[in-house]
Amino acid sequence: MFLPRCLSRLAVPFVVLLAVVSLGFHPDGWPSARADEDGFVPIFDGETLAGWEGKPEFWRVEGGAIVGQTTPDNPTKGNTFLIWRDGLLDDFVLELDYRLTGGNSGIQYRSRDAGDFVVGGYQADFEAGKKYSGILYDERGRGILCERGERVSIAPDGTKTAGEPIGDAAVLQDAIKPGEWNTYRIVAQGPKLQHFINGQLMSETIDEQSGKRVDQGILALQVHAGPPMKVEFKNVRLKRTRLTDGRKKLVLVAGKASHGPGEHEHRAGCLLVRKCLAESCPQLVTELYNEGWPADPTAFDNADAIFFFADGGQGHPVLQRNRLAQVDALARRGVGLACLHYAVEVPKEKGGPRFLDWLGGYFEPHWSVNPHWTLAETRLAEHHPITRGVKPFVTDDEWYYHMRFRDPSDGVTEILTAVPPDSTREKPDGPHSNNPTVRAAKGAREVLAWAYERPGGGRGFGCTGAHFHRNWANDDFRKLMLNALAWTAGLDIPPDGLGSSVSAEEVAANLDPK
Repeated sequence: MFLPRCLSRLAVPFVVLLAVVSLGFHPDGWPSARADEDGFVPIFDGETLAGWEGKPEFWRVEGGAIVGQTTPDNPTKGNTFLIWRDGLLDDFVLELDYRLTGGNSGIQYRSRDAGDFVVGGYQADFEAGKKYSGILYDERGRGILCERGERVSIAPDGTKTAGEPIGDAAVLQDAIKPGEWNTYRIVAQGPKLQHFINGQLMSETIDEQSGKRVDQGILALQVHAGPPMKVEFKNVRLKRTRLTDGRKKLVLVAGKASHGPGEHEHRAGCLLVRKCLAESCPQLVTELYNEGWPADPTAFDNADAIFFFADGGQGHPVLQRNRLAQVDALARRGVGLACLHYAVEVPKEKGGPRFLDWLGGYFEPHWSVNPHWTLAETRLAEHHPITRGVKPFVTDDEWYYHMRFRDPSDGVTEILTAVPPDSTREKPDGPHSNNPTVRAAKGAREVLAWAYERPGGGRGFGCTGAHFHRNWANDDFRKLMLNALAWTAGLDIPPDGLGSSVSAEEVAANLDPK
């Protein structure tokens, strides 16, 4: 779970922080899991397979444990897996207890879903025999990468180099209790992968093979093909760890479908962003959660920045139940926050003050307005990393303007400004449509995107466009957003910005069903 350094500008004891903010949340916002004193969060509730998915004929919950089983009457033709669906694993520590009756099993991590509950990738192996428990196996890939008792480094060209041995494999086997409960601990930090059983290091691998090393993927549990077997798992606990080697992590939160075709395409837009960032900014690790607030209780634990592309107002994802406090703790830890289009709006009384602290500005009802118009006299901030390589552009969109900003506005930079047509200032009064202050400012230049550097650390970014999904095809708008998200996560932006390309087919893909 996230472990913020402070709940206010003043430091408070770690145990108080843990008690106050180390909570996981169900989609409805109620606490579902609490981090223990070591920062681990349970991802199995002990009663149901909520958040997990596999073939029901092989998986069930019994006696507080996940049970995977095959019988003479119910064999599996190939290895089959129970997949954790709530999130992906990047850098982490996973602990669980297992008990195996016959056969072989394993824990897949940073793995790939091949469909029909077939999984490939890194596996922390264990068995009823005495040879494979503790090894690193590449399921449906390179096979055994590191035996028990070994330290192995795999070079970019695939060459293996043995390091100082951990110990004799037969002696290490004595730490494992056959047919009883054992504790497996997996530590994955960048290319370094360690397997522990009952506190004993069993194998250690540094995998840097080009095209084979994997930094992110699914978690799954295995039922192995072959003779009848039974495997049980309980106390499944996860702790995400901060990324290393200059990498940063951006969590994208895509809201639910809410508008007509091609409008508020939160999921499709985030998928395009993720694809472009993977190509142009490999040092930025991204994870996407669809349908609003993540069910994964560890979603933000090792985030450097969070991007909200979702409906706002009273339904903003951060306004439900305890989430304002949770996001505020993240911001105080220095986590960057970016919001796009409707996600820049929250009510003045609930959320407004926090958005001023996090983003430097927001859409305030009865003050800001949301007309549709085409940009005119566009200007971009000079000498700011977000605008590197971006040229003035024209798009027709629902460009909100007349934002509410901090006063004084220290730390806020106007990234994109334009002069809206006077006709957009002539609508009747309403919470979004118009008001006397807006009407009195005809001809004024308005801020459409801005950046904020918080005095206590961390960055914020807001942009009011992207009502229409088609505007992701605009190269300069897209570059502005990619630069902004990488900057918000704390990365340096190259002189020409983050380049990308998207095809018409890619823009049209993944639209919400209407």
